[in-house]
Amino acid sequence: MKSFNYHESLVEQPIAHFLFAHGAGADMNSTFMENMTTALNKRNINVTRFNFYYMDKRLSDGKKYPPDRMPKLLERFEEIINTLNITAPLFLVGKSMGSRVAATLTNEIESLKITPEIRGVICLGYPFHPINKVEKLRLEPLIKNHYSMLILQGERDKLGNKEEIIGYGLPDSVKTVFLPDGDHDLKPRVKSGYTHEQNLQSAADHIESFVYENR
Repeated sequence: MKSFNYHESLVEQPIAHFLFAHGAGADMNSTFMENMTTALNKRNINVTRFNFYYMDKRLSDGKKYPPDRMPKLLERFEEIINTLNITAPLFLVGKSMGSRVAATLTNEIESLKITPEIRGVICLGYPFHPINKVEKLRLEPLIKNHYSMLILQGERDKLGNKEEIIGYGLPDSVKTVFLPDGDHDLKPRVKSGYTHEQNLQSAADHIESFVYENR
């Protein structure tokens, strides 16, 4: 049996269970992942955070490996889903790259061996395109998706800002919420009058409403 590097943050009466995938550069224990997990637990949501293979390798030998290719990322997500004992409605959640993997996985659900029923996908800072490469769009996982999807995006995210996203014509199944003056981590500038904590709590509130609508 393969070993898994994951962390479960559980509550007594969960309304949902989130599998929460990290972004390309930071592991499951990043400040963003931990803060969002705390906010979700306070809303009675179980959270399982996990590392992709390349991140485990980074942490084991201290070398900076690039992210795995999509098939390998999907493989890890699928393994985690089928390994854990999930009793509440399941949602796939990701930060940046992790959200792209989650969306892609649900596109390919019929060809995968996944046991629990998935109720929706939640994206925290979806990477619509690489930085400064707005022509290289990553819309296919969103357009092909048959699940309800919620995207929480900073208004000035360099991987897809509000003005750009409004022009994409995403399907009705994809709901996008823009956090005021937020960057890729949903963090606003001081001069905006908003705080990072406000944006994180607002994101968690929108997530809670999405769960009740889809669980």
